[in-house]
Formats: sequence, C-alpha cells, structure tokens
Amino acid sequence: MSQSGFDSPDRDRTPAPFPSPLAQPSLTPPAPIHMPPSAPAPLQAKAPARSGRSGPLWIGGILVLLLIALVGYFLTFIGTGASLLGAILALIPLAGVLFAIRIVDKWEPEPRGLVAFAIAWGAIGAVAIALGVDLLLSLVLGPRDTEAAEILQTVVQAPIVEEFAKGLGILILYATARRAFDGPVDGIVYGALIGAGFAFTENIQYFAISYIEGGVGQASVTFFVRGIMSPFAHVMFTSVTGFAVGLAARRGATTRQAIGPWLLGLVGAIALHSFWNATAVFTDFFSVYLVLQVPLFVLFIIGVLALRREETRLTRKRLGEYAAAGWFTPQEVDMLATPAGRKAGLAWARTLRGDRTPIMKSFISDATALAMARQRTVTGRDPNAVNDERALLTRMAAARAALLSV
Repeated sequence: MSQSGFDSPDRDRTPAPFPSPLAQPSLTPPAPIHMPPSAPAPLQAKAPARSGRSGPLWIGGILVLLLIALVGYFLTFIGTGASLLGAILALIPLAGVLFAIRIVDKWEPEPRGLVAFAIAWGAIGAVAIALGVDLLLSLVLGPRDTEAAEILQTVVQAPIVEEFAKGLGILILYATARRAFDGPVDGIVYGALIGAGFAFTENIQYFAISYIEGGVGQASVTFFVRGIMSPFAHVMFTSVTGFAVGLAARRGATTRQAIGPWLLGLVGAIALHSFWNATAVFTDFFSVYLVLQVPLFVLFIIGVLALRREETRLTRKRLGEYAAAGWFTPQEVDMLATPAGRKAGLAWARTLRGDRTPIMKSFISDATALAMARQRTVTGRDPNAVNDERALLTRMAAARAALLSV
C-alpha cells in the first residue's frame, strides 16, 4: 500500500503536527493501528454500526403527536389558506439555511436520522414548548396587552423560553447519541439544524398573520425582514449552545458533565437572542442591523471557518498515523484531509473510466469519519470507536481498489 494513483512527486511530505487550543488530551492509550490486508474486501463492505448514533424512537412518537396538535393550532387560529401560504414562503429561507449547513458538514455528515430529529425537534418540539409556556403564562397572568408586557415578552420571555426549548434538543441528542458528537463543529451543526427547524415553523405563523392583517404587501415586507435579512438568526443563537456542548464532547464529558457547558452555552444563546430582539424594539432595526448584526454574523462565519480549519488539522494528523502504518501514502493524506486535495481528487476521479466521482466522494467522507473515530479512540471517550475504525478501513481499502481498477 505504499504506492497509489494519488501520489504526487511535488507533494511528498508527511503531515506536520498542528498544535491548537482545541486539542484534546489523551486519556488512555489508543488501540494500535494494524497493517493493511493484502487483499481488500469488496466495495460493498459493511458500514460502521449505528449504536450510539441514533435518537430514541419514543421521542419521535411524541414529536408526531405534537405535530398533529400544531397543525390543528394553525388550521384553527390562522386558517388553511394563510397557513399554506406561510409554509410555502417559510420553505425558501429553510432551504437556503440547510444548504449552508450542508456546506459546513459536507465531508463528515451527521447521521440522517439525527439530522431529521434535530430539524423536527426545532420545528415541532421546541415550538410546542414555547407555545405551551406562552399559553400557561397567559392563563396565570391574564391578558398581556400593555406595551410593557409586550416588551417583556419579546426581550425576556421569548429568548429564555425559546433557547431553553431548542437547547433541550441538543442535550437530548448528546444524551442519546453521544458517539455522533465529535466536537464543536458537530455541536454547531446540530444547533443550527434545530434553529432552522424552529425558524421554519415560526416563520409560517409570522408570514400567515402578516398576510391576514395586511395582504400581500405586508407579507412581502415580513418575508424580506425574516426570510432575506435574518434567516440565520435562530441558527446563530442555538449554535452557541451547540458549540458549548461540542467542546464538552471533545473533552470526553459524560451527559452529566456536559450540563454545565450546556448551561453556559444557553446563557450565551439567550443573551444573543435578547440583544437581537431588543434592537427591533428599542432602536431603528435597519440601522442597528447594518452596524451590529451584520458584523456579528460575519464574526459567526469566521468562527465556523476557524473551527473547520481546526478540524482539517485534526484530520490530517490522525490520517497521518494510518499513513505511518502503511494504510495511506502522505500524498493521500493531503488529498483526503485538505480542501485543495479533495478538489484535486474529485477532478481526477472524473477522468477515470465510467466517472468514479461517487466512489471518490465516499472515499473522502469515510476518511474524515475515520479520523474522527481515531480521535475518539485516542481520547478514550468511545470504547466502540475501534470497531468503527476497522469497518471504515475496510470500506476505504475497497474504495481504493475500485478507484484504481482498470
């Protein structure tokens, strides 16, 4: 396995270590990396086990019941036509947000079941909790039709209740599928998915009510403000909570140990949400949006890119360990771990007989998952990661053989 079609003479170098403030401590000696077999398995090699990487079915059942209740709520208090219009408009920013999240999570996508759960929790579970709390407070405190009450609801109640409800989904994911949490990037992705789901359902209500009260004109204005100017607002808020939980995952925290970081992240998400809402209540929203909110969003993007860069460094380092054992060449490590290398690898795969781009994509994706599995082994936080390593190595050896076959 020392030579392959991916070698490049001008890139013959071994990945160097990349010290980072996010580096994880080694808690236990990792399992040794075995030498590669002389004969790779068929390409249809079995994928890693899903144990510890899927949410509980009973929560899905509860979400289905809550969905029925939410549909009844919209049809009863808003109406079929307006609700349908609101849902169609809400799909537009949702599609854009999900596309952006997919770019962030392209090479190590989270399990589809957990992606669906995260979106569903935001769109159904978190919304149901927020509506339930609002209804309960209305019954206890009576009508809140004064200006002071509306301000309190917008700046204090909504941020606290909504971020708690969304953040609860992140904690449930961590408790039930902790093996799918590899670090801050995963936490941000799950938080973003939950935030996107919440914004989708919330937008249905906003767009529908705007149409009922002011027709197409007011609905268009609301769509511009929420769907064009700030589609990432809830995504950004809840990502703060996800980032904190992701850091806890990187340190090998148990669910109980992750509650502290979760609460800290929740405080950050609530503060950011409250600040965002306050600018709409107390100031000229459009001016503050340009002066503060846009730079804040830019900083958020820079932070995500920095975390992606750290993930690339970690991937190169871990794959370098497999290269030392003979599984890959140093040039393959560069191809599998770096954006430029992946682009070059995909371009090369397109030139092969029959266009083997899908095989190359699988090869790169499995390599990223392999690096994360190795990291879980190195930090000692996942005893089952060694099984993932073996399955992924088998799949990658089969993929390489398929790529290089005549």
